[in-house]
Amino acid sequence: MAASRALLSLARLSSCIGSSHRLLTNIHRRGISSCIDPSHGLTEEQKEFQKVAFDFAANEMAPHMAEWDQKEIFPVDTMRRAAQLGFGGIYVQPDVGGSGLSRLDTSVIFEALSTGCVSTTAYISIHNMCAWMIDTFGNTEQREKFCPDLCMMEKFASYCLTEPGSGSDAASLSTSAQLKGDHYILNGSKAFISGGGDTDVYVVMCRTGGKGPKGISCLVVEKGTPGLTFGKKEMKMGWNSQPTRAVIFEDCAVPVANRLGMEGQGFNIAMRGLNGGRINIASCSLGAAHASVQLARDHLLVRKQFGETLSNNQFLQFKLAEMATKLVASRLLVREAATALQEDRAHAASLCAMAKLFATDECFNICNQALQMHGGYGYLKDYAVQQFVRDIRVHQILEGTNEVMRMIVSRNLLSEI
Repeated sequence: MAASRALLSLARLSSCIGSSHRLLTNIHRRGISSCIDPSHGLTEEQKEFQKVAFDFAANEMAPHMAEWDQKEIFPVDTMRRAAQLGFGGIYVQPDVGGSGLSRLDTSVIFEALSTGCVSTTAYISIHNMCAWMIDTFGNTEQREKFCPDLCMMEKFASYCLTEPGSGSDAASLSTSAQLKGDHYILNGSKAFISGGGDTDVYVVMCRTGGKGPKGISCLVVEKGTPGLTFGKKEMKMGWNSQPTRAVIFEDCAVPVANRLGMEGQGFNIAMRGLNGGRINIASCSLGAAHASVQLARDHLLVRKQFGETLSNNQFLQFKLAEMATKLVASRLLVREAATALQEDRAHAASLCAMAKLFATDECFNICNQALQMHGGYGYLKDYAVQQFVRDIRVHQILEGTNEVMRMIVSRNLLSEI
């Protein structure tokens, strides 16, 4: 397909670009340890996509990761350059500007990008999820109106499900949408919205009917709509390169033409989006863990204590081996779930939950152990490992908490009895 050929061409051009930055970019320059090589099992085409993403991470993201975090910069220009590579609508159909790639391709790309900046990649993944929802559930007019600008990141999107009173219990949301003529009048608020206030398109789950999931519909609300306002910018532990705010609706009139799908279909749309979102966020965790394993390895090879490098300490050798094993196990599960989702297998949702649960838990532990191996240096903001720890901690909470992931998996198992 055209998008795939464009990415392949960019990959070949990017091979001429050297990685000259310090810290994170060093892991790209020196190569990847064979046993954790993320290209294992990929097709030649997928390896090309992966190289494009790794090169972009090394050259466009890693050198700025700390600054974006400390100054809370939303790197719009960098993300638009990523969109020129096809990363603004990775699994959106090509007829509206998307790259038309698979869920597995998407996972490979987000893992690679996250080695350069988890926070920025995580936002790009949410933006992709929103674009896919419009592409999949929108009609021709909606797809042609919104998707081209989203795929080029000329406009940015936010996903609005969580509310102050409904987090894990998403079906109890209370933001209302009353039909009046050819508009819905929205009232209510959404909490913890990534990009809130800075983005242009809000994919909003709201209540158009009675209680429970069947009363929920999905509306696309555009920035600048009267009655749409935003709360203060939240101060966060991590994910500081993307703003987070409450999104508030006060008699906000949204055209019926902006409804995705039918009334009452919103909860299904939200959950379908989140299945992919869980793969995406797990993939971001993989990138952080991969970078952290290599940073830890590099530190052990140069740091001396008791007259020899830490790499000669068997306890630390074993810890590094455990980290590498858990990284590869997480990657295999995430990629299996991505393939299952692409193929629409019967238990794909449960596999997505498993992948999100296992990968985000284990990858956080990997990053945390890498920080421990750095000793006091790991606690300094001069060292990237602490930012990986801070940025991926939230992955165990969002896109459905890991406790909810356990519920999804256990329900699947028990329903077989």
